[in-house]
Amino acid sequence: MSEKIKNLYAGYPNPPYISPDRNLMAEELGFKPVPRRNMESLNDGLLAGDIILLWRIAFGTFTTDSVMPKYLEFTYGIEGQKHLDILVEKGFVRVESAFESLDHITATVKKAILKSKGVTGLSKLKSDQLDQILKEQLTEAELTTFFEVRGYALTDKGEKALAANQAVIDRHPQKKF
Repeated sequence: MSEKIKNLYAGYPNPPYISPDRNLMAEELGFKPVPRRNMESLNDGLLAGDIILLWRIAFGTFTTDSVMPKYLEFTYGIEGQKHLDILVEKGFVRVESAFESLDHITATVKKAILKSKGVTGLSKLKSDQLDQILKEQLTEAELTTFFEVRGYALTDKGEKALAANQAVIDRHPQKKF
C-alpha cells in the first residue's frame, strides 16, 4: 500500500481492507477512498459493510457458493468472506441445513438424489414435490452427502441488527425493478 493511501486512511476509526491483489497504482487517477462513515463502528461493533452483507443474506439467495460483491471492499472497506465468517461466529447469521438449502439446487439434482435411493416416477414432479419426497426418504445426515452448497440465513440477532441500521441500507445504491 502506498504511503499516500496509508496517510489517507490514517484518521479512520477502522482501517479499510485493501486486497493484496488490488492494483492501486493502476487505480490511482480514478481512486475513490472508502467513505469514513463506512468504517465507523455501529451497534454491536458492526460496520456498514456488515449491515449490507446482512441485507444481502436476508434476500434468501446468498449461499456458500456466492461470489462476494466487489463493492464490499471498494465501497465498504471489508473483506467479505472474513466478515461473513465473523457474522456467523457472533450469531448474526447461521448456515442452513441440507434440507433448508434444497431451494439452492435444481430439480434435476433432486431427481438424481432420489433415483440413487431407488425412487421412481419422478419425471413430472415439481421442485416442491421433490422436496417433500426427499424429506420422506432421507435423513439430514444422508442428504448432506449429496450436495455441498448451503444457504445463509439471518438469526433473530441479525434481523434486529438489520432493522436497527436501515439508514445504511437506504444509502446503498439499489437496482430499480
